[in-house]
Amino acid sequence: MTTSSTPTDLRAGTAADVVAGLTLEQKADLVVGATFWTTAAVDEAGIPAIMVTDGPHGLRKQAGAADHLGLENSVPATCFPPAVALGSSFDTELAERVGAAIGLEARAEDVSVVLGPGMNIKRSPLCGRNFEYFSEDPLVSGELAAAVTRGIQSRGVGASLKHFAANNQEHDRMRTSSDIDPRPLREIYLRGFERAVKATQPWTIMSSYNKINGTYASQDPWLLTEVLRDQWGFEGLVVSDWFGVADRPAALRAGLDLEMPTNGGVSQERVLSAVGAGELAEDTLNACAARVVELVQKSLRGAETEVEAWDPEVHHGLAREAAARSAVLLKNDDALLPLNPRNSVAVIGEFARTPRYQGAGSSQISPTRVDDALTALTEASSGEVRFSPGFRLEGVEETAGAQDAELRAEAVQAARDADVAVIFLGLPAAAESEGFDREHIDLPAEQLALVDAVLEANPRTVVVLSHGGVVALPFAEEVPAILEGWLLGQAGGSATADLLYGTANPSGRLTETIPVRLADSPAYLDFPGEHGHVRYGEGIFVGYRWYDARQLEVAFPFGHGLSYTSFAHSALQVSSDDAGLHLQVTVTNTGDRPGREIVQAYVGRPGSAVARAPRELKAFAAVALDAGESHTVELTVAREDLAHWDVRLDDWVVEGGEHVVAVGASSRDLRQETTVEVSGDEVAVPLSTESTLGDALTHPVTGPLIHDSLQQAVQVGEDDVFSAEGLLRMLESFPLGRISGFAGAGLDREKVAQLIAMTQQG
Repeated sequence: MTTSSTPTDLRAGTAADVVAGLTLEQKADLVVGATFWTTAAVDEAGIPAIMVTDGPHGLRKQAGAADHLGLENSVPATCFPPAVALGSSFDTELAERVGAAIGLEARAEDVSVVLGPGMNIKRSPLCGRNFEYFSEDPLVSGELAAAVTRGIQSRGVGASLKHFAANNQEHDRMRTSSDIDPRPLREIYLRGFERAVKATQPWTIMSSYNKINGTYASQDPWLLTEVLRDQWGFEGLVVSDWFGVADRPAALRAGLDLEMPTNGGVSQERVLSAVGAGELAEDTLNACAARVVELVQKSLRGAETEVEAWDPEVHHGLAREAAARSAVLLKNDDALLPLNPRNSVAVIGEFARTPRYQGAGSSQISPTRVDDALTALTEASSGEVRFSPGFRLEGVEETAGAQDAELRAEAVQAARDADVAVIFLGLPAAAESEGFDREHIDLPAEQLALVDAVLEANPRTVVVLSHGGVVALPFAEEVPAILEGWLLGQAGGSATADLLYGTANPSGRLTETIPVRLADSPAYLDFPGEHGHVRYGEGIFVGYRWYDARQLEVAFPFGHGLSYTSFAHSALQVSSDDAGLHLQVTVTNTGDRPGREIVQAYVGRPGSAVARAPRELKAFAAVALDAGESHTVELTVAREDLAHWDVRLDDWVVEGGEHVVAVGASSRDLRQETTVEVSGDEVAVPLSTESTLGDALTHPVTGPLIHDSLQQAVQVGEDDVFSAEGLLRMLESFPLGRISGFAGAGLDREKVAQLIAMTQQG
């Protein structure tokens, strides 16, 4: 057993050198949290404790008692728009600035790591934590998470990408197994993480609670070591989600470096016992302890970098800008919006006065201030603004009906007397939170009844939505204008007024599809699973991939969003080389006011040998244009982003051939389209007796050798039912081990053996 050395300057030596001087007990202490939010200190070795604390859309540093679900108060911090909203900005530059602001506030509170951003895929609209995640698409998730991470870490503070991986529901979240086939696991659920890891090298990654194909993510060496470190080159520390480790020695062997929080010494005892029994190599413990020391060293260096003091008003202004760019104008018939400030407005709905601006649970921020839309609209208007709550956020059940009717009648009268009615609808806080999933996607019945009544009284009605997960919009056809407000953070109220009155021009775009019905959604029949397992039966067809492949009607498609101006796309040019695809498209603001367009590039591979969605988002860019201005937007699709996961090779493969490249304003609003030839990767899968004749015909080695001879061997008479082509197609499904019994194929056992051997050489 090693003994502790004299304390040295932790900055001077390598982490491995520091760990070499520690006792076994000290190393066991290092890999488990000392308190709810701090790592262990080893005073004798000069290793201080550091604090980590929740994000992801602001700082949640608890000042007193500590808990994981946001039940205790935390220090005031800027509550920026949660990921559900920020993702809809499609703006990586903005996301990086938000991350930098969060990092600055963390520095001011001596926090070393912010536990965010969250970037899990929105597999089902029912997931109770969808408000913490960016998108149903891995490209959007990866790009936005990378941007937030860059921003946080630019201030000398670490980020923590979470929850790694396949954590797509809250139901039974600490035990359930996400059972996923290799292709969707790689292409959908890991791809965004891979993108963010390679682009930013986050200081930490947080493992998820759930199992993946039967193995806890926190104890999975394939996930945490083979994929994360060996294949992606991750250099940082893996931390558990809080209370997310079932077997500490197994987690260490898998590559989980730091268990959080403390559990009163239980894990340390298990580690010491496992080392003593030879069940855990001390070298494995050393490696994990060294990564904890490296994190402490990064924190010490980060604390020495110069940063400016943060100004709450400046950060509130950034939150307002982010909120305005994140809201999505879903509909605007007859240019009802922006509102004329001289007109009278009936502001209806309790959310206008009592805003919902964030979700519940571990991400809950104590904001520095909160803007409500009612006050902001009143200040922005020179006409009469009359408020009616319209519905209750909470109430006593036995009197609910009478209260609803009274509030509805008052709102109808206000709407009838106004030039325009603006109804604020949404989900109450109790309807969505960390810890449980939603049971449906419907707005409360009293709110839907309110819309119908108000619309009948005043057809000039605008609906503003506030919620963290997608909701059904049965009134979408009737209501002329709908603003999707998501959860917009502490400045959401003023940002909403900016958008409604046209001070800001909407530019948000949907990063998730709004379905007509929950039953249309991809995971409907496989959510939330049963008996500790959830089958990801939709495979790669998640989100818009599913809706587009099945040609299902949707309320609003992925990527959709309107503006107070209009944009045209023209002159699309695409070239292909070894690096990938290079796109140029001209975007013109054809309207009469400045605006921002989100240019979206989708790629499809018609006639693919594997199942694919008709198109997948492969690049996007935000471009700001004055009225009448044009700009040539350049987009790049990296070659690796064209690849699919080949289950035969257990590797990425680019399929050669003609690819369709389309650019537009949503997955279903494609303005320009062209085709480009892409050179494919040579795929040579070794053949066996279970391989088919079709496999041999398409194999680069055997195909050319047998194609012509097989064509000659397969002959049919004039009276035969099958044509030669039909017979050949039937034979393609024959296993090679059985084809020799088919006399007309011309392949005896010796020939088959030779063909198989040729593919297995080298």
